[in-house]
Amino acid sequence: MDPWAGRADGIKCKTCIWFVVKKSNAVSPIIGRCRRRSPTMMGYPVVFPGDWCGDHKLDEGKIVNHPDHELNNDVSRWTF
Repeated sequence: MDPWAGRADGIKCKTCIWFVVKKSNAVSPIIGRCRRRSPTMMGYPVVFPGDWCGDHKLDEGKIVNHPDHELNNDVSRWTF
């Protein structure tokens, strides 16, 4: 039995303070930008809500079960 199984589920981009959803009118997977570091010439890195990194910082307002979470309205579009 792995004591670490499932521990990373809560530390993904979708719950990170640095993750900003990219607004789009297209029917496509939800993507966002990681604003952990300053932008490069190409802008901020593009990330998916299910991505992760070592710089995750929990944003309590983005917890998936939170009723005001902006991504909760269309969970069917999430691709993990």
